Amino acid sequence: MVQQVLTNDDDYYVPDANQLITEDDTPVGNFASAKQQRLLVGSVYSSLQQQAFLAAANVGIYHTDGQPAIVPDLFLSLDVQVHEKWWEKQNRCYMVWRFGKPPEVVLEIVSNKEGDELGKKLQIYEHMRASYYIVYDPNQQLGEKVLHVYELRGRRYFETSENWLEQVGLGITLWEGKFEDRQDTWLRWCYQDGNVLLTGDERAEQEGQRAEQAEQRTQLLAERLQAMGVDPETL
Repeated sequence: MVQQVLTNDDDYYVPDANQLITEDDTPVGNFASAKQQRLLVGSVYSSLQQQAFLAAANVGIYHTDGQPAIVPDLFLSLDVQVHEKWWEKQNRCYMVWRFGKPPEVVLEIVSNKEGDELGKKLQIYEHMRASYYIVYDPNQQLGEKVLHVYELRGRRYFETSENWLEQVGLGITLWEGKFEDRQDTWLRWCYQDGNVLLTGDERAEQEGQRAEQAEQRTQLLAERLQAMGVDPETL
């Protein structure tokens, strides 16, 4: 059992962070999962710059005193931010009692049948009261379904066919395309109209294409003016 300390402000007890394991240097299991995590985390930070949130991959969540942390492949928590002194022990991972709430979304990427994503992990996230639990099973290790979405209703998770996460204001979708020079099917965040959240590279490429198209239109207009005997420089 983790010892508790009394805060200076009131009589509210919290676990002593110095006795918690905030990192154990366990590596990511495979290249595919690591790349998928980068896509999900990077795109949400690139696209939602005006909103306070915290998204992270392979960061532990402490949810219950006396229980070990659970480490989802990814989580998203709205209206919170990492503490300025993030190297201090109590700020290194997600402690529900410090942030005041669980993450809205937790996500697991299935790479084998050992993770028990639809059993023990589901129960933990349900008890933690994360609003949504997503299980992405790209190789169909757990059955025919590639994507499982669970929504918390009251005290229990219910699987839904709806990929729009109403309480988060984002959706998830399967997308065919290239990310970091790898053509594949990817799980991505999307808006309600189905458009995906862009990564920084995609945004830069899109802006470059727009600039090139604007330059082409300007050049075409100049050529038309010259054909009419009008010097574009005089306009």
